[in-house]
Amino acid sequence: MIHLFQEGENKELPTLLMLHGTGGDERDLLPLAQLISPASPVLSVRGNVLENGMPRFFRRLAEGVFDEEDLVRRTAELMQFVDEAAVRYGFDRGRVVAVGYSNGANIAASMLLHHEQALAGAILHHPIGAAPRRQAAFVGGGAGFHRRRPDRPDLPSRRDGGAGRFAAQCRSCGRCPLGADRAPADADRSGGCRRVVQG
Repeated sequence: MIHLFQEGENKELPTLLMLHGTGGDERDLLPLAQLISPASPVLSVRGNVLENGMPRFFRRLAEGVFDEEDLVRRTAELMQFVDEAAVRYGFDRGRVVAVGYSNGANIAASMLLHHEQALAGAILHHPIGAAPRRQAAFVGGGAGFHRRRPDRPDLPSRRDGGAGRFAAQCRSCGRCPLGADRAPADADRSGGCRRVVQG
């Protein structure tokens, strides 16, 4: 898979697995990674499915309708890639925290749902009910949260300079898998952070 790896200054911190939304690439969420945990190693991956020329992590049948077979297959593919990347780059596979937006959040949720100990945690921005029939299994899993932005479906990215606002929102619920010290106390003012999984 096309990706970028940044070693980070502190290998004791979790490795951030950055998973973009539809039409993004491996560079889109790097500013967010720097604002969430600037010293963490970062593995940022480009989805290898194209929809009208736009990278995604798995196919969909229509807007909001997953191709569940493809989702399961692509989830296993991403899992294998992260396993191999951990060996190649020397990061702790047991301390990977996914940060996903939209399509990237959905595949991160699928990793948690389909594979035990897939991730140490996940921060899911604007997911679309990944594998809703298995939602209960996800709620019983590792640490993380998701947030929906019905008023703003697009991620402020490096192109519009909005990563700082998004990172502040990301840290706002106080349940970040990276540690409570990264979370300011303005949870509800951020636009509705909602904890769905507890560690």
